Amino acid sequence: NMNLLLTLLGAALCSFRVSSEVQPQADFSIQAMAGKWYLIGIATNAQWFVSHRASMKMGTAMITPTANGDLEMSYSSLSPNGSCWRMNNLAKKTEVPGKFTYTSQRWGYLSDLRMVDVKYDEYALIHSIKTKGKETFVINKLYGRDVELSTEVQENFRQFSLQTGILPENIVVLPKNDECPAA
Repeated sequence: NMNLLLTLLGAALCSFRVSSEVQPQADFSIQAMAGKWYLIGIATNAQWFVSHRASMKMGTAMITPTANGDLEMSYSSLSPNGSCWRMNNLAKKTEVPGKFTYTSQRWGYLSDLRMVDVKYDEYALIHSIKTKGKETFVINKLYGRDVELSTEVQENFRQFSLQTGILPENIVVLPKNDECPAA
């Protein structure tokens, strides 16, 4: 039915439009972001995620502000075989507080990162738009200072992800995991 098709097309276009208009939190504080965070939730329609989401588990991120206002981000996750998967990126500040950009050394994507909703002692909702060549996708991540976050925070993450065009089945709260030993 043509009306359904047009409605779906309109919804898809709106979801892309919404993503580019997502603004960082108004009073973002880079210093308050510092420290250890647990990756609690992840939401994206990217193909790599769809094929790996069943095996993904919680990991930890260390965020270190630099003297000039950039963010050093190091992420680690313990694999089922006991090895550690690690990734580091330096996110460069932009003229907009709470908005950063970096190119992933591992994957080659240009990331436009926005700190959407942060309660520094509890959670951080981060929205990224990743681009590589003609491919663009959105990824939302929910970080917590602890391995547990309230149902309300998780539901806000789910709603935000739906508004940015993520399919419901691609919004995942990750199973808990042991931490990697310190490097």
